[in-house]
Amino acid sequence: MNKAELIAAIAADINLQKVVVESVLEATGRVITSHFAGADPHTDTEVTLPGLGKLKTTTRAARTGRNPATGAAIEIPERVAVKFSASKALDDALNPTQ
Repeated sequence: MNKAELIAAIAADINLQKVVVESVLEATGRVITSHFAGADPHTDTEVTLPGLGKLKTTTRAARTGRNPATGAAIEIPERVAVKFSASKALDDALNPTQ
């Protein structure tokens, strides 16, 4: 599902104009991004997306990697990444019990 399809589906589900839904969706992205960008990178920060799951920061340690073309060792610096954990409701919808 692309962005336009998501906006159309949400607009139809809650009977709102597509322009309003698009504004809310874009604002949600900006708010979440600024929340993570403003947080201390050395502490775990999370955002709950009701009905979907959680976005949570994690720190990936520095490590030594290999250049696949030359085989030379390269240092990969520590970095902060975002992980998604699905909610139980989403997990159950994807994996119904039989």
